[in-house]
This record gives sequence, C-alpha cells and structure tokens, in this order.
Amino acid sequence: MTAAESRADRFARELGDLKISDPASGHPRLWQRLGAVLMVAGIAAGVVAYLVSHRTTSSLTQGDAVTIGLGGVTLSVVGAAVFLRYSLTGFLRFWMARQSFELNVLAERIFAGSMLAKSDGRLDADPGRGLSRTDS
Repeated sequence: MTAAESRADRFARELGDLKISDPASGHPRLWQRLGAVLMVAGIAAGVVAYLVSHRTTSSLTQGDAVTIGLGGVTLSVVGAAVFLRYSLTGFLRFWMARQSFELNVLAERIFAGSMLAKSDGRLDADPGRGLSRTDS
C-alpha cells in the first residue's frame, strides 16, 4: 500500500479483483421487478379463477378454473422466490462489503501493534503481578 492510496481506494481495488457483478447495470432490479409482477399476476389469476368457478354450474369450466388457480399459485410462488432472491442479494452484497471493510480495519489495528502480545507470548511484562502460587 502506498502512502497516497487510502483505505477506501484499496478496498475498491480489492473488490474489483473479486470480479463481483456491478449492481448498477440494472439486471438485478429488473429481475426483482419481474418477481413482484409475477406475484401480483399470480394473485390476480387466483382471484379470477375463484370468480369463474363460482359463477358457473358446469364442472368442465370449474375444472378449468381450478387449473387456472393452480397456475396462479405457481406464479405467485415463483415470483416470490425471484423477488426474495434479488432483494436479499442486494442486501447481502452490502453486508458482505461492510463486513470485509470492518475486518480489514480490525486487521490493520491488530497488526499496528495496539492489540499484539509480546513476542515471547506473554501478555504481561510484569511477572510479579497476578496470582501467586502459595502451595510450594
């Protein structure tokens, strides 16, 4: 690390080395919106199927309405899965970057010597402090 390179610049460079896709391209947001549309379309198909099945006495039409209703439930479940996947991806990407940055700051603090033990493994330089042995 050069003196001119800040922690933020180094962090951005290291994230670039990870080859993580850029969320600014808009594809995750498009999939998130598609998932929301599928959820709404599934609910609408279920309501339409319910109304169709209760307004007729023909068992064939009612069977078709049940099929439409099951398709609506399927659309809603798939839409919810897609929506959650891309919603959580954005959140977890931010969380992972934050964790990585905080761990990097912690490592810098540790290796700067503020939390290091002595080279011989002792934490306390004064051997007389602490518990004494009285059973000898």
